[in-house]
Amino acid sequence: MNFQIRDAITANMTNNSADDIRNVVEDALNRGEEHLLPGLGVFFEKLWVNADEQEKSKITGELAQAFTG
Repeated sequence: MNFQIRDAITANMTNNSADDIRNVVEDALNRGEEHLLPGLGVFFEKLWVNADEQEKSKITGELAQAFTG
C-alpha cells in the first residue's frame, strides 16, 4: 500500500466523529468501487495496530466466520 494513501486517509479522518467515520465506511461499501479498497485497508490497519490481543482474536474470528462459505 502506498504511504501517500495512508497519509491522506489519516489527514482526512483525523478528529472525525464515530458517525463521520461510519458514514465514510458505509459510503465506500455502498459504492462498491474497488479503487476505494485501499482506503478501507487504512481503516483496518489503524484498528489492528491499536487493538490488544483480545480484540485481535475477536476481529480474526469474525473475519474467519465472514469468509466461511
